[in-house]
Order: sequence, then structure tokens, then C-alpha cells
Amino acid sequence: MAVPKRKTSKARRDRRRASSYRLNRTTVTECPQCHEPKLPHRVCRACGYYKNREIIEVE
Repeated sequence: MAVPKRKTSKARRDRRRASSYRLNRTTVTECPQCHEPKLPHRVCRACGYYKNREIIEVE
């Protein structure tokens, strides 16, 4: 059975783990109605449209 020759340092261990703890970037798309940035698969907060239909009335 393979046994490590030396103890893995905290710096080396944390550097290896750092790549998986990164936050993912939020995807932002453009609303086809008003061209404001919005989250995909959500109603646009600026105009209230989703899939070319008005879902909520925005004043």
C-alpha cells in the first residue's frame, strides 16, 4: 500500500482545494422586450414580460 513520505503542508492542501470552492459567475441574459439584463428563465423586472407574454404589470 502506498504511504506518503512527508506530511502535506497546509498551503499545498489549501491550494489544491481552492479550485472547487470558487463561486460560479451568475448568468445574465438580455430581455428581448426591453433589452435590460435579467436572469434566464425569470420574469423581467423592468417590463414584466416572460416568453413574449406580459406576466406582471410594471408601473
